Amino acid sequence: MGKNIQLWLYVMELITMVAFIFLLIADGRRLTETPIVQLDIQTEQATMSNGIANVTLSIPDGLITSISYCGINNLLATQNVEKDRGYWDVFWNHTTSRRARKKFLENSFEIIMDNENQAEISFKSTWNTSQSDELPLNSDIRFVMLRDTPGFYTYAIFERLEGWPLVDIENLRVVFKLQHDMFHYMAISDERQRIMPMPVDRETGKVLDYKEAVLLTNPTNTDLTGEVDDKYFYANDNKDDRVHGWVGADPPVGFWMIIPSDEFRTGGPYKQDLTTHVGPTVLSVFVSRHYAGDDLVIKFQQGEPWKKVIGPVFLYLNSNASAMDDPTVLWDDAKKRMNQEVASWPYDFPVSEDYIKSNQRGTVTGQLFVNDSTTTLVPASNSYIGLAPPGDVGSWQRENKGYQFWTKADACGNFAIENVIPGTYNLYATVPGTIGDYIYTSDVEVTPGCTIEIGSLVYNPPRNGATLWEIGVPDRTAAEFFIPTPPTQFNAHVYQNNSESIFRQYGLWEQYSVLYPENDLVYNVGTSNYSKDWFFAHVTRNIGNKTYEATTWKIIFNLECVVDSAANYTLQLALAAAQGAKLQVRFNDEKVVDPHFTTGKIGGDNAIARHGIHGLYWLHNIIVCGNLLLNGTNTIFLTQAIATNPFQGVMYDYIRFEGPHQ
Repeated sequence: MGKNIQLWLYVMELITMVAFIFLLIADGRRLTETPIVQLDIQTEQATMSNGIANVTLSIPDGLITSISYCGINNLLATQNVEKDRGYWDVFWNHTTSRRARKKFLENSFEIIMDNENQAEISFKSTWNTSQSDELPLNSDIRFVMLRDTPGFYTYAIFERLEGWPLVDIENLRVVFKLQHDMFHYMAISDERQRIMPMPVDRETGKVLDYKEAVLLTNPTNTDLTGEVDDKYFYANDNKDDRVHGWVGADPPVGFWMIIPSDEFRTGGPYKQDLTTHVGPTVLSVFVSRHYAGDDLVIKFQQGEPWKKVIGPVFLYLNSNASAMDDPTVLWDDAKKRMNQEVASWPYDFPVSEDYIKSNQRGTVTGQLFVNDSTTTLVPASNSYIGLAPPGDVGSWQRENKGYQFWTKADACGNFAIENVIPGTYNLYATVPGTIGDYIYTSDVEVTPGCTIEIGSLVYNPPRNGATLWEIGVPDRTAAEFFIPTPPTQFNAHVYQNNSESIFRQYGLWEQYSVLYPENDLVYNVGTSNYSKDWFFAHVTRNIGNKTYEATTWKIIFNLECVVDSAANYTLQLALAAAQGAKLQVRFNDEKVVDPHFTTGKIGGDNAIARHGIHGLYWLHNIIVCGNLLLNGTNTIFLTQAIATNPFQGVMYDYIRFEGPHQ
């Protein structure tokens, strides 16, 4: 009996101890538990909060009017009216009418999810045929706040129904305008960071050849005197733009736009676009004609249906006292968070059924080789390989309605394109050091959950004969050519540590007329150096009084013996950009009326004026009959024939002269 009582007391003591441990654990959880997400709905506004940040939006418009964080009541520009702080907007027209800008002012509000871990709200606008003067597009703009997350997400679903009228969409983006007396330091990459001018500095400055470019004559920060401010200085390729933003002081806070995927942006990995600029303004641009022109305008035909999910993108907020002396601390933290967001893509939290989750997506793998007239296949190392809607060779850079999925191959040419939305695609590739574009001959059908192993692929780039000479590097840019210093009346636009983005300087095109006031560029194959002797852009010459003339460059080379007057040689001519240009090619006769080759009028990317070093890519395979060539010295004349303004011209990527066809 005594043993039973003793056992019973022991069991009760054990139960008490276990209960006490559970109480300690529960109490510890209560002490460490993060604040819940809360949604506060008023008549004219909705506020999402999670104990870290508060975001307030107008009802039913869906405009972001306030973002509070780190004890700061509003990070957004309170000097602006509420409709001009944070918003989605679009530039559009009916093709025959004047271009219009529209902020998405929605007409209905809905709570999609509201629990302690997540709030998601929706602002919708629905078009009907009675709204003939409005954009024929349905929009559903979403905002999401998660527990224990310093910031918020936004995404949108856009839709056109069958039978709706034709329309062009030129620009689609989300915009945030910050407190100009708080945010002064901008960062878009490790190298491109700096103290920025104030908005008033642009107002007191001198507008130059176009309104975006302003000479700072009396800036608030006198260190910036003589610099030019231009929002196009801060453009970036899609492939390089994952995070950008601003750092404020007192207290030091960061406001960052994180774009975890390119799948919803147009034009592929090399498409350039704006990121941020004086305002301070933070952008995420999803559709635009920047650095491309009319080719990247979405042109919906009469009756054409369409639906696409844009985003989510993440607005990340951070703070660190040490950033008071070193704002790069917050940049480094933003990069870490960006990597986390990229690794989490596709997200699992968006509620919309139109957003495709990871278990509904597929994967495509393979290996790409290059066969450039050699007996050995070479791995297409570091090539960009992607899936985009079916089209022609290189059509991905002009594609603007569907989704695109790109990856970078490893050193052996292996690639895995993951998280692909189901659909029919072509597989494309562009290989550094190799001209042209690869396209896989068969459609790729991606289904939910699939893994498609394509195997080994071989790219046979354009080539008709052996290389006799070449100018440049085939990389889709003009960065390897001679880039002058800016005109002397402008100070160089510099970043931290006095580093310069040498081609992102104002007025470089003007330097051609300074270097070549009368006679044009002459390049001697074998003795000239393209990094010193080949100007980065083939532009017009300024002859004064806002008058310009065509320019003709010469390539002089030697052929010991023309194999056969009937044999065909080849000039491979790759262009990195073109703006309202007509390039004419003549062989050994500059005066012949009809050029041996002409591009016709091409290009609208405006990369010369916008400091882009590349726009859209063009490749021309020019057949040269042997009877146009001479034994001994030969000259190719390249004429940029249209000359009505300083920005017309082309940028060359690469030129190669090949021997007789093999």
